[in-house]
Amino acid sequence: MNYAVPPAAVHTLAIAGSEERFPVNRIFCVGRNYAAHAREMGRDPDREKPFFFMKPANATVQAGAGEVTIPYPPKTANFHHEIELVAFIGKGGANIPVEQALEHVYGYAVGLDMTRRDIQLEARDKGRPWEFGKSFAQSAPIGPIARVDDVGHLSEGAISVTVNGAPRQHSDISKLIWSVAESIAYLSEYETLEPGDVIMTGTPEGVNAVVPGDVMVGEVAGLAPITVRVVGA
Repeated sequence: MNYAVPPAAVHTLAIAGSEERFPVNRIFCVGRNYAAHAREMGRDPDREKPFFFMKPANATVQAGAGEVTIPYPPKTANFHHEIELVAFIGKGGANIPVEQALEHVYGYAVGLDMTRRDIQLEARDKGRPWEFGKSFAQSAPIGPIARVDDVGHLSEGAISVTVNGAPRQHSDISKLIWSVAESIAYLSEYETLEPGDVIMTGTPEGVNAVVPGDVMVGEVAGLAPITVRVVGA
């Protein structure tokens, strides 16, 4: 096939214990999915219907063994970390019953939803989309994927991030307002999920700013941690 312009690159992530790689299709992010984080963002933590925003495939940055770097992005003075459990869809489907939703999960990893908070909040307060605050290149460092066949399904366990060795965020994934299964089922009512889709499940309280030179270490119990350094653009 002849393309008018070069086709976009396929972005992939490592799979623990395998030479295969996971091709990233779409990245869906669950907003305000921990009650304490909803409160710190000035919102009611009641269990309303979940909402989602998206990141592009080129938001992914492979993290894992050793330290990786991400650039401090332009047009912000308040660049925030958000530690998250990330789920990967291996089997697509629409209108998935919640009881069957986990059958569609290929595996899990640790991820960071990096956010230009000042831009996001300005957009939120003006009733505008969040894209410039959330949906930009290299805004989602993600560790190697642990297959469900190897680690099972994660429903509890510590989730945390430190910055330069100091604790920032710490909670438990059991505190997700909407579980992984519920998020998948709800999302599939609106969008047919496809193999390669990625779901970032939300972040707990303690989000805060980082600057060039800061080193973040993100962890979820049972998964490989990630170490990410912010560098000047």
